[in-house]
Amino acid sequence: MWLFAAFLMVPLIEIALFIQVGGAIGLWPTLGIVILTAILGTWLVRTQGIMAMGNLRRSFSELDDPTEPLAHGAMILIAGALLLTPGFFTDGIGFALLAPPVRHAVFNYLRKRVHVQKFEMGPENPRRPRHPDIIETDYHEVDRNDPHSKGDSGWTRH
Repeated sequence: MWLFAAFLMVPLIEIALFIQVGGAIGLWPTLGIVILTAILGTWLVRTQGIMAMGNLRRSFSELDDPTEPLAHGAMILIAGALLLTPGFFTDGIGFALLAPPVRHAVFNYLRKRVHVQKFEMGPENPRRPRHPDIIETDYHEVDRNDPHSKGDSGWTRH
């Protein structure tokens, strides 16, 4: 029900804001502001997205929990969609989501409401214990006398 209310209220709010701002400053300045916020928002989303990808790569390379960088990346993506949507209300929400303190507050709010039941780092085989000195692989034997053999692979010395 709340999703229906959002789809109904957001366009009404945008129309009301367009009428108010357009009446106060005129049509062309209003359209100029909408276009300017789309261009500025695109640039900000790009720079923030590059930083978010760097944080995500860092968390993967350090084997940290990637939840927060992924959430920030998702919020930046949502901000980009809102900033490209014409309107003052959606631009306000989009610019707010580009601010790191707002993203941290939204992430902390969602962290309190979402409960993770299971989290794994990498594949696990419950039948076999993990040992750092064991390397698992697949192989197939090659018959050297087979006429369809492709020859020496270069991995062996003769």
